[in-house]
This record gives sequence, structure tokens and C-alpha cells, in this order.
Amino acid sequence: MKAKLLGITGGAASGKTTITDQLLNDLNERVSALQFDRYYRDQGHLDVEQRALVNYDHPDSLDHELFIEHLELLSEGISIKAPIYDFVTHTRTEQTEKIESKEFVIVDGILIMAFTEIMDRLTFKIFIDTSDKIRLKRRIKRDMSERGRTEESVRKQFEASVLPMHNKFVQPFKDSTELIIDGLGDPKKSAAKIISFIDS
Repeated sequence: MKAKLLGITGGAASGKTTITDQLLNDLNERVSALQFDRYYRDQGHLDVEQRALVNYDHPDSLDHELFIEHLELLSEGISIKAPIYDFVTHTRTEQTEKIESKEFVIVDGILIMAFTEIMDRLTFKIFIDTSDKIRLKRRIKRDMSERGRTEESVRKQFEASVLPMHNKFVQPFKDSTELIIDGLGDPKKSAAKIISFIDS
């Protein structure tokens, strides 16, 4: 059975993962998920200081070629071995994770709409809309707890690259999606709205 690719995009810390997790719970065996941020390019050839200078909010930082290959396989009903990325060291690990092709495959990523080859493969496109202020607040909390960052470094990166790249490569595609979801809404209600949309 061929899978339908359900693209979920929006800015950094807009709530994509929360919505994705809710859909995985509600749709159960009907759905699997693939995150674009698994596909950051390995920066192991750079020293630690140089890795920190890479603009990870620009499309060039992502291995879109491999990602597109994997989307193609999933859409044809074939499972893949997705890479696992270490955000602390900015390197791709040697481990992979099997992602199965289901009725729906959620394609979750900030920059999925920045690539025509990805956008053209999506059956449905959904935008999670959340204000910059809320996204920054969430980003600080996540990066400090999960990625060992300081609040100052998160704020600096948000202003220097996250926000400019969002305004250039994410926000302009908001109106190209079929459904816009409020990133501050109840995830259960948002997921129900998405399920109703795709089933109709």
C-alpha cells in the first residue's frame, strides 16, 4: 500500500513535535513519522568551535538528497533506516532507526517547504502557527534541558539565524499549506482537526 505523506511544518519550537506525538497516539497503527532534523549534515570534519558557527537554520545544513530518497521509499510502501543525529556534538551517529511505511507518514520539519522536491511529494501540508515570542521561550527551555545550552547562547542564535531564516524559508510558505493550526491550541483538538481533514 502506498503511503500518503503528511507534511507538518512551522517555526522552531512551534509545536510540531507535540502535534506529531498526538497524531501518532490517535492514529496508532495508521501512521508513522519521519523528522527532517534527523538529516542534518555531519559536521565531524570541523572542530567544536567551527561546528557552533554553522547555520543550522539554513536549508544547506540538511541532507535533503537522502531525505528525498527516503520519502520516495516510504511513499512506495517500503520501510527505511533513518539516521540518528547527535545535536550536542553536531554529528550523525552510526545508529539508525527503522521507520515503517504506513497509511500515513508524518513528515515533520521546519524547512520541508523550502525544497520543491519535498513539497511536491507531500499529499497534505499543515502549518503550525506560533508567535516568535512563544517559540523563543520554548526553545530556551528545550535547548537548556536537552542540548546543554545556555539561555544567552539560545537567545543569540535565535536573533542571529533562527528568526531571519524563519522569515525567509518558513513563514512565506504558510499560505501554501492546506491547513493552519494554532500552536497554542489544545493538541488533542488540533490533532482531531487534522484527522478530520485528512480523512475527508
